[in-house]
Amino acid sequence: MKKTTIKRIALLLVIAALLYMSMLVCNVSLGALSKGIVDGIAFLGEMFPPDFSALPDMIYPAVETIMISFLATFFGALLSFFFALAGASNISPMWLKSISRFFMATERALPEIIIILLLVAALGLGPFPGVIALAIGCIGMLGRLFSDAIEEVNAKTIESVQSAGATKIQVIQYVIIPEILPSLISNTLFRFEVNTRLSVLLGAVGAGGIGYEIFYSFQLLEYERATTAILVVLLLVFMSERVSDYFRKKILSNTKLK
Repeated sequence: MKKTTIKRIALLLVIAALLYMSMLVCNVSLGALSKGIVDGIAFLGEMFPPDFSALPDMIYPAVETIMISFLATFFGALLSFFFALAGASNISPMWLKSISRFFMATERALPEIIIILLLVAALGLGPFPGVIALAIGCIGMLGRLFSDAIEEVNAKTIESVQSAGATKIQVIQYVIIPEILPSLISNTLFRFEVNTRLSVLLGAVGAGGIGYEIFYSFQLLEYERATTAILVVLLLVFMSERVSDYFRKKILSNTKLK
């Protein structure tokens, strides 16, 4: 038997062992799954038809969710840009890059749900903690993407501008920003999609918006009302994706034409 075949068999055995151990730890049961499917279908029957009479009550929470996402994306992208400048090796010294990259990596490892729980404890319930939590959550993702884009800027262009006597601020203003602007806008729009979904989740734990309406409806056993709120969430997510896709395509097409 060839060594490659033995290695493949050994790899499959390791994967099978890990799957089995994982199923034991997570109490995975096909019997429980089949029973859960039956119970789930019965529960879905209680959620229909949707209570469309509650739709007017969903308008303000839906707008609040979009505003939370918009504010968080705006301030998060702004913060991310400064962290990206600090984390780019062609702009910042090594010590500053290391600190910035460490902070961004730490933030990526910290889920938004943890941040919102800490902020709710400190600031109380409401949209404000949600905005802060999502804005902080942008830094790990957008900061890394922005800093990578900055490092991809042609080094000769930066050197030529610096040799002409440009300051660091002027290099950022006239070289870095024009070069990474399409990537900056495109990634920010994508993050807006993500924040729209996350704002629904955070709303269920105290950040307000349509997520709180879903949580509140389930608490009161008003399942038809909850279905209406879920339909509004689906509409919000779909609209945010369409708007984001439209502007991203416009940006990318304009960049290619140049």
